[in-house]
Amino acid sequence: MNTIALVTGANKGLGLETARQLAKEGLTVLMASRNKERGKEAVQKLKEEGLDVELVQLEVTSEAEVDSLVQHIDTTYGKLDVLVNNAGIMHSGEPTGVNSSEIVKAEVLKETFDVNFFGLVSLTQKLLPLLKKSKEARIVNVSSILGSNTVQSDESSPWSGIKPFAYNASKSALNSFTVHLAAALKDSNIKVNSAHPGWVKTDLGGKNAPLEAPEGAKTSVSLSSADFTGKFVHDGEEIAW
Repeated sequence: MNTIALVTGANKGLGLETARQLAKEGLTVLMASRNKERGKEAVQKLKEEGLDVELVQLEVTSEAEVDSLVQHIDTTYGKLDVLVNNAGIMHSGEPTGVNSSEIVKAEVLKETFDVNFFGLVSLTQKLLPLLKKSKEARIVNVSSILGSNTVQSDESSPWSGIKPFAYNASKSALNSFTVHLAAALKDSNIKVNSAHPGWVKTDLGGKNAPLEAPEGAKTSVSLSSADFTGKFVHDGEEIAW
């Protein structure tokens, strides 16, 4: 049977490019999209490139949609080999404003964590039985260097001044999940790592970012077959937590 991958947030940007690169490597890629119409357009685009992809509906904060997706994968494929947790949101990239630690409101924190952390953790946990049926499974959590407390506390780092608190805190929590899950699964067939894609031209990254989506997707694609676990990586280099 083919290697089966699930990429969340796959209808555009990094998710779309990650799905494309994995499919080009011969994987069957399930492209999860919250927006069904945009998802259809993305899947059609890759199918026209001759790639083996399938659209699946997923709002990561919806327990019903998560359960439906898990059931679909189980019934159709009986296993999952690669999970790329790519879906994420950021209310504002500005160091001040709605994301500032001084004024950020509970609803901004909650909405950010619901997508970037709570929904992701729940999805991953529910997919673990299918990942355990793979010969060699990989979980890739798409994080950010902004979630590194080591970097955020280093005033010499060019990243340290970028402090959208809700987003950064959600990625720090995600990195903690990577560390804990990798330790819990260290004797299993599943390897778990966090990826920093870089500053990429996407809806989230903005038009001034130096990297294009194909470059940004490289780390996630590489970690989809990595032979190590419990690491935070960008472009082959390990990042401090």
